[in-house]
Amino acid sequence: MSNSETSEDAVLGGKLVLRQPLRGHRFGHDAILLAAATAAQSGERAIELGAGVGAAGLALAHRIAGLDVTLAEIDPALTELARENAMRNGLGDRVRAVCLDVAVPEGAFAAAGVMPASADRVLMNPPFNAPQNPSPDRGRRLARTASDDTLAQWLATAARLLRASGVVTLIWRADGLDDVLTALAQNFGASTVLPIHPKPDAAAIRVIASAVKDRAGPLSLLPGLVLADANGKPTAQAETILRDGAALPLIGS
Repeated sequence: MSNSETSEDAVLGGKLVLRQPLRGHRFGHDAILLAAATAAQSGERAIELGAGVGAAGLALAHRIAGLDVTLAEIDPALTELARENAMRNGLGDRVRAVCLDVAVPEGAFAAAGVMPASADRVLMNPPFNAPQNPSPDRGRRLARTASDDTLAQWLATAARLLRASGVVTLIWRADGLDDVLTALAQNFGASTVLPIHPKPDAAAIRVIASAVKDRAGPLSLLPGLVLADANGKPTAQAETILRDGAALPLIGS
């Protein structure tokens, strides 16, 4: 993808600079919140499904030195941008990008060097919009439009890639929380949910959920994160996450 078709955008207060397409799906706060909510430790391996240009996975790798990260993305052009972004931000030694559809069989992942039961953490921002009135832009459509089985398919892939007691973390529409919990129940337990509110007294627009592979445990619903005050100014907590790269701990993660 040529430079004329892309922009260079700073995230985490300029700590990362990422190239992304001018048209189509562009990363936003969701990716940075997802990275912040993904607990990991140096020496572990994380896999981001549907990585786009790598915003979430690279933000996670930046926060946690010594973490190995694989970015899996269906679009070849975005995969190449993710690979370039890893290199340009000095993370190419422990972040790699592979072109993979989340729905492909286990053998296709293995052929790309992504083996079953090899990850300690999987993070993902799956497509979550209904198929009505899909975007005419193919990239945006792939990134945003979900089918009835999208969530179940992505979580099944996550379960296959995770080691025993590995943790999945995802971000989804708040009004789809019931779907998230139902899909998680197939292979995960001890779920934690964090609502994301745009401002005080506003309904949540997103939820971040984490859960542990093959572990039983009760659901934990955390107090919500509020992104901006009544005047539209970012809250102090949001600033520390979105600009300073702070973690957003989830109990049980």
